[in-house]
Amino acid sequence: MKYLIWFVKISSLLVILLGLPFYFGYGNPLPFINPNYSFLDNLWLAIFPLMFFGLALGWKMPQVAGYWLVVLLGLGLIASFVVEGNWDGFPVIMLLPFVLGVLYLVVGYKSKKSLKAK
Repeated sequence: MKYLIWFVKISSLLVILLGLPFYFGYGNPLPFINPNYSFLDNLWLAIFPLMFFGLALGWKMPQVAGYWLVVLLGLGLIASFVVEGNWDGFPVIMLLPFVLGVLYLVVGYKSKKSLKAK
C-alpha cells in the first residue's frame, strides 16, 4: 500500500510539472476565455487549473482529491464525447489524471480502513 501511495503522489507531481508548461504555453489561459478557441478548447482550459489543484490536493487529502478529479475529468471527458459525437476528438491523454483520481480514491479508502483497524 505504501508503494501505491508514493506511485500516485509522484505520478501526480509529474503530471503537474509536464502539464503546466502546456497550459501556460497554450496562448491564452483562463480566466480570459478566447472566442477564437472552440468550446472544447475553452472547456479544457477551464478544467486544467482545477485538475492541477486536485492533483496537488491529493498529497494531503487523497480521498477528497479523488472525488474532485473523477467528477471533474469525468464531466470533461463526457462533454468531449458528446460535442464531438465520436472518438476522433477524445482527449485520451486526460485519462491519465482520471486514473490518478481513481487511485487517490483507492488510497484514501484504504488508509481510512487501516486507521480504523488500529
